[in-house]
Amino acid sequence: MTQTIAIPELDGDGAVPVYVARPAGTPRAAIIVIPEIFGVNPGIRQKCDHWAERGYLAAAPDIFWRFAPGVELDADVDEQLQEAFGYFAQFDADLGVKDIEALIRYLRAKEGTEKVGLVGYCLGGRMAYLAAARTDIDASVGYYGVMIDQMLNESHAIANPLILHIAGDDGFVPADAQKAIHEGLDTNHHVTLYDYPGLDHGFAAEMGNRRDEAGAQLADSRTEAFFVEQLG
Repeated sequence: MTQTIAIPELDGDGAVPVYVARPAGTPRAAIIVIPEIFGVNPGIRQKCDHWAERGYLAAAPDIFWRFAPGVELDADVDEQLQEAFGYFAQFDADLGVKDIEALIRYLRAKEGTEKVGLVGYCLGGRMAYLAAARTDIDASVGYYGVMIDQMLNESHAIANPLILHIAGDDGFVPADAQKAIHEGLDTNHHVTLYDYPGLDHGFAAEMGNRRDEAGAQLADSRTEAFFVEQLG
């Protein structure tokens, strides 16, 4: 079953829209799905639906709800890609973490899911890293997260397992940034880094021109095994 609900903002001043996909029976755990800069579009909903098919309650928050509520964009349409870059520039990561914290609390208190994981893509991959550093999320996965190299000073606070999938030819995460990420995180026993040589940003998108089938299947299989191990 799928539906869009609204959960209270952490400070109680607003409500965060969340797409929810529920499994047929009692959820094994909950998985928060943080979208790219294109909103909760068909690809993100499909990712949620896939997790529900595997027995998890999946929840994708509208990360742009404060200034572009309900926006759904297509990365393969240049005009919409440029629009998405504009939303990225407006996004406040600190508020984004607070929304994630609100959703974690909601899932545990209202949905009864004791364990909560998180998987994010692009901007969502950055948020997966920040959630691991700033919240008590049980397990996190980031795909081609941007700007993580600029946030390595927070890595000491990571207390639960985190996986980062790194696209080797990522146009938004260049080689020097990837090198910094490895230097900053390779020795952190909570963090596992996977490199995908030759693959570009967005290789695990559910649909569209960016998807690399072999790379997406490999990364997704690692993510699923990780959540089975960490969440049940």
